[in-house]
Amino acid sequence: MNKTLLSIGYGYSARALAARLIPQGWRVIGTTRSADNMREIADTGAEPLLWPSEDLAPLLNKIPNVLVSAGPGPEGDPVLLALADQFAAAAPSLRWLGYLSTTGVYGDHSGDWVDESTPLTPSTRRGAARVQAETAWGAIPDLPLHIFRLAGIYGPGRGPFAKVRSGNARRIIKPGQVFSRVHVEDIALALELSLKSPQPGGVYNLCDDDPAPPQDVIAYAAELLGLPLPPEEGFENAEMSPMARSFYAESKRVRNDHAKAALGWQPIYPGYRSGLAALLASDG
Repeated sequence: MNKTLLSIGYGYSARALAARLIPQGWRVIGTTRSADNMREIADTGAEPLLWPSEDLAPLLNKIPNVLVSAGPGPEGDPVLLALADQFAAAAPSLRWLGYLSTTGVYGDHSGDWVDESTPLTPSTRRGAARVQAETAWGAIPDLPLHIFRLAGIYGPGRGPFAKVRSGNARRIIKPGQVFSRVHVEDIALALELSLKSPQPGGVYNLCDDDPAPPQDVIAYAAELLGLPLPPEEGFENAEMSPMARSFYAESKRVRNDHAKAALGWQPIYPGYRSGLAALLASDG
C-alpha cells in the first residue's frame, strides 16, 4: 500500500486523520487557500500545498489516496468545479477517495431513526448542496468513492466548556429536538480503517451511539465543571444566528450499525458523556 494521502481541504477532521497516519509513516499533503496557513500545516507534520494556486492534476496521477473535505459553495462542489476532468482521468489509478458529507442529507425525521438506506430528503440548502455533491462525485466512472456522512462534530477546541465557563451558555429548548454527534477522533479512526481496507462505493454514517437533545449536552458540561445549570430558553424566542437556528430545522437519530459492521469501527467515545469527560481531562 502506498502510504500517501492528498487531503484537499486540510480542516478539523482531516487534521485528526493526519495525526493518526503520520506517526505510522504516512506522507500527508494538505491543501490550503492561504499562504498564511502554510506554517501551521507544516507544524502538524503534513506537507502544505497552496490550492487552487498550484495545479493538483499532476499529483492525482501519482497519489493513490485522496480525502476531500472541502464543502460545496453556492456554485457547487469547489473541487469538482476545478478538477472534474482531472479526477475522471485519474479515477482508474486511484486506490481510495473519501468524501466527507453530512447527515443533513437525510433532512428532518421528527426524531426518528435514519440509516444509509433512508431516502435523501434534505430540508436545508446546505443539505441539498451535499446531496448534489455526493451525486456528482458518484457520477465519475471508476472512481473508488467512499462517502462518510458526519453527524455534529465535536472535539478539542470544539466543546461546550468555554461557553459554560463564560456564563454565556443557554439550554435552548425545542420539544422533541434531538441530534446525533461524533467525536473528531472517531471520524479519524473510521477514515483510517477505510483507507486500510477500501470498499469502493461504500457509504457510512459516522455518529456515536447516543443521540440526545442539545440542552442535555450543555447540562452535562456544566455538571462536569461543577457550575450552575445554564438557564433554559425557548427556541421560538431565543436570539440565534440564522446558521444556528437552521440546525434546529432537523431532528433525527442516526444509526451507525453499517459503519461498525463494514469497517470494524467501534467509536472510542460512544456517547457525549464519555466524549466530554475526555475533553475536560485533556484540555483542563
